[in-house]
Amino acid sequence: MGLDMNLYKRTYVKNWEHMKDDERHCVAVTGNKGASIKPERVAYVVEEVAYWRKANAIHNWLVQNCNGGDDNNGEFEVSFDDLKELARICSVVVASAVMAKGKIRNGYTFVDGKLVGMMEDGEYIAEPSIAHEHLPTCDGCFFGSTDYDQYYLENVKFTADTLNALIAEDGADRADYYYSASW
Repeated sequence: MGLDMNLYKRTYVKNWEHMKDDERHCVAVTGNKGASIKPERVAYVVEEVAYWRKANAIHNWLVQNCNGGDDNNGEFEVSFDDLKELARICSVVVASAVMAKGKIRNGYTFVDGKLVGMMEDGEYIAEPSIAHEHLPTCDGCFFGSTDYDQYYLENVKFTADTLNALIAEDGADRADYYYSASW
């Protein structure tokens, strides 16, 4: 169990009789024995463009900024402008992060009936105020750690890199984007 998160890109590819040849899409479905998908009936192509696990700061930002704070364990639309803003914020957090070596929490265990953090050697953000201000963590059932450590920063870097590549690839708002989370 855990917070599983996906960002999907949905592109409209329906061909219409009035369209010119250079406006048409070519959709092919191959290699799936027994599939009853007919390319001429395909209206949308859906791609999974990002997957995260327990990246609760990213989840929190998307819920607060794209779904009005309603964390309904469902799917909602994310605008291309929101993706650009999240990429910008992630880049700011990554650029500001100065890492320090020390003990970091990697889960919890019970010791003498008390819940205690399982500590290991790692790195944490020495001064997390920018991260906390722009991309705060949030807790929830199975949401993972709320610490500003190497795992937090890995998720933020992944998000910045993934979204910046997606923005460069698309260049403009030519598709619809949807975020989905479950736990």
